[in-house]
Amino acid sequence: MSNLGQRILFGVIGAVLLLGCIWYSAWTFAVFFAAVQMRMLWEFYRMMREVGYKPAALLGGGISLVIFAGVLGMVTVSNTTDSIGQGMHYVVGDARSAGILLAGIILLLPTLLILREMAAWPREKQDFSPFSNVGVALLGLLYVSLPMSLLSVVAFNDLGYDYRRVLALLLLVWSSDIGAYAAGKTFGKHKLAPKISPGKTWEGAIGGFLLTLAMGWAMGYLLPELSLTYRLVVAGVVAVFGPLGDLAESMLKRSVGVKDSGRIMPGHGGLLDRFDAFLFILPVLALLQLLLG
Repeated sequence: MSNLGQRILFGVIGAVLLLGCIWYSAWTFAVFFAAVQMRMLWEFYRMMREVGYKPAALLGGGISLVIFAGVLGMVTVSNTTDSIGQGMHYVVGDARSAGILLAGIILLLPTLLILREMAAWPREKQDFSPFSNVGVALLGLLYVSLPMSLLSVVAFNDLGYDYRRVLALLLLVWSSDIGAYAAGKTFGKHKLAPKISPGKTWEGAIGGFLLTLAMGWAMGYLLPELSLTYRLVVAGVVAVFGPLGDLAESMLKRSVGVKDSGRIMPGHGGLLDRFDAFLFILPVLALLQLLLG
């Protein structure tokens, strides 16, 4: 199959799976994105291994699931009738218990990672400090897993899980990508960050920003309860921080000498390539939602 055929086929399959999981139920949303963020973390660790680091991939993956479940437990409303709220009561307890569990894991994590390095010391073919492996493992959790776990903050409101909020975020991110690509191909002349991503231009960035704002206005049909001002602020966050997240991942790939973060989607690269914008967008949106409701 040609590269274009692979991109179309696996793009359609991925889109159907993604949209189906966020629409069907809160459980499918949680399981899907828990798996997505763990795979993204594995891809990050794989790239770090390309330059000699040996992060604790299995331990990191397990901790990433605990972080995702902990954040989900804290934002799940205890009296919701949604099945995810009832199910999470048995998995992580109430919001306070989830917070205690998450805090305990975070406090113990450096100790666990250092003990792992002590058990493996000295490592063959690794000249730098074993604490570098600890730092890389922690960085992966902070760069990938924690931001992706904050998607639960966006997906839940006082009434429980609302798939429309996740769908709106996806549409905004896609609008930013489409607008930047179309404007860059048509008008692009001035490079945005030539040393990191030579194909990106200021004209493309402006096009992506404008189309994202237009989508933010159109989101009134999907989320009429949100004010126009709030929707435009969210669209502005996506339009600014999404491309920054993409540039950060491009810099990461160039620094380790790889083209794609993974091969899970033929023609599309890895999941870190697909969701890199979320890593900068979600912390800002979660903070915005916590401050403004």
